[in-house]
Amino acid sequence: MRRPTLNKQALQAEREQLRLYRSVLPSLELKRQQLMMELNKVKKELERRRSQSLKLEGDTITQIPMLANREIDLAGLVRISSVTLLEENVVGVKLPKLGNVAFAVIEYSILGKPPWVDFLVVKLQRLAEDRVILQVLEERVRRLERAYRRITQRVNLFEKMLIPEALDNIRRIRIFLSDAERAAVVRSKMMKARRRKTTQRAPAEKAGL
Repeated sequence: MRRPTLNKQALQAEREQLRLYRSVLPSLELKRQQLMMELNKVKKELERRRSQSLKLEGDTITQIPMLANREIDLAGLVRISSVTLLEENVVGVKLPKLGNVAFAVIEYSILGKPPWVDFLVVKLQRLAEDRVILQVLEERVRRLERAYRRITQRVNLFEKMLIPEALDNIRRIRIFLSDAERAAVVRSKMMKARRRKTTQRAPAEKAGL
């Protein structure tokens, strides 16, 4: 904790600092609340997407039980060829946003593959896109959590350090100035008492001469 200069100028400076800290704190607290709301929203969306992706995967296996047939070569049937990521500013935090996912589907003979392969291609594309969406949402969560930790640290700095320190410094300076003022009053009274005694003694000394 810094040691303040014990004078009236320092007292005024500490009061100004305290006013500044108290004016900044509400905006920091508001931003922290906004970040928490956005973080909770993205987390819920992430969980919803995860459940949706798992259900789609389970439905695909149920709808196409022929996938268990290892004699049918489906390796590399669908792959992601490109992903376009955008960026948006949410509560002052830059977050990734999915733009477009492009797929490359290996050419296959209609006669050489079972008829359900076309249906499988659509399902695989959806599953692959879901994985990309999950990755983007996970990154959004990471960035929001990092921003929330930082703003919380700033709020704590103001609430638990800067404001209490300014209040304590103001208290110490006021006590010092109050003590100094009382001491000055006492000195003044003592000097007046001495002057009175000196004034009273002088005529008596003259009369004794």
